Amino acid sequence: MKVFVTGASGFIGSAVVQELIGAGHAVIGLARSEESAKKISDTGAEVLLGTLEDLEVLKLGASLADGVIHTAFIHDFTQYLKAGDVDKSAINTIGEELKGTNKPLVVTSGILALPPIDGFITEESSAENAPRTSESTALALAGKGIHASVVRLPPSVHGKGDKGFIPFIIGQARKNGISAYPEQGQNCWSAVHRLDAAKAFRLALEKAEKGAVYNVVGDNAIQTKKIAELIGDKLNLPVQSVSGEEIANHFDWMGRFIAFEGAAVSTKTQNQLGWKPEHIGLLEDMQENYF
Repeated sequence: MKVFVTGASGFIGSAVVQELIGAGHAVIGLARSEESAKKISDTGAEVLLGTLEDLEVLKLGASLADGVIHTAFIHDFTQYLKAGDVDKSAINTIGEELKGTNKPLVVTSGILALPPIDGFITEESSAENAPRTSESTALALAGKGIHASVVRLPPSVHGKGDKGFIPFIIGQARKNGISAYPEQGQNCWSAVHRLDAAKAFRLALEKAEKGAVYNVVGDNAIQTKKIAELIGDKLNLPVQSVSGEEIANHFDWMGRFIAFEGAAVSTKTQNQLGWKPEHIGLLEDMQENYF
C-alpha cells in the first residue's frame, strides 16, 4: 500500500513512516521545509513539499496514495483555535479527495479531558465538546461514507527526542526552581511510547474500520504528582502543589491542560486491532532518557 503521511518528519509521524516502511508499505511524506524533506527522504519515503494550509498539495498527496495517515498539527498552543481551524480544513480537504474511493483515512486526535466512563476515558467517551475538533471532523466524514477512523493519543507520547508536554514540564521546573503539580496532584495522565503508537497507526490503516475510534494507551493512569516527584528527584528540586493563579504562573500556556483528567483504557482498541503496548512506560522512560 502507498500511504500519504502528514507530519511525516515529526516526533510521531517519523515513527509512523518507519513502521509503515518496515511493514512493506511505500510512503509519501508531507514536508514543510527542506530540512523536513531530507529527514523524510533519508527514511526511503517519497517527499511532497507543502504545509497543512496548502490544500491543493493535500489533495495531490491523497490522490497519489492508497490511504492517508494524518499526524500533523500546528503545535502553537498560544494560537490553539487557529491551529484547530487549519487542522479541520486539512482533514476535510483530504476526506473530500478520498470520497467514493474506499481509501482509509486515519486521523490523529487526543484523549485528554474527554469525559470518563466509570473513572476512565474509553473508546465510547464522547469528543463532541472537546477543544480539538480533529475527531468530530473525521467522524463527520465517516458519516458521509468516507473511510475515516480516529487514533486518540494520550497527553504524553514519549520516547527519545520528545519535545512535548513532559519536556516542557521539566523545563518549567528548572526555570521556576520547583517541581510543581496542580492542586492535590491526584488527576492522572495516560501515556504511550511513540513506537507503540506508530504500530497502532499502521494497524488502524490496515484494518481500517469506518468510523472507528481507537484509544492508543500504554500507561493507563499516572498521577501528575508522581510525575512531579520524579522530576524533583532527578533535578534535586522541592516538589510542591500549586493552585489557582499559581498554576498558570508556573505552567504558563500549559496551565489550561495540566489539571485535566486523562486516565484512559484501551481494551477495545487492543481487541479490535490486535495491538498491545510493548515498550517501556513513561516514568521508566523519563528516568532513562529525559534528564
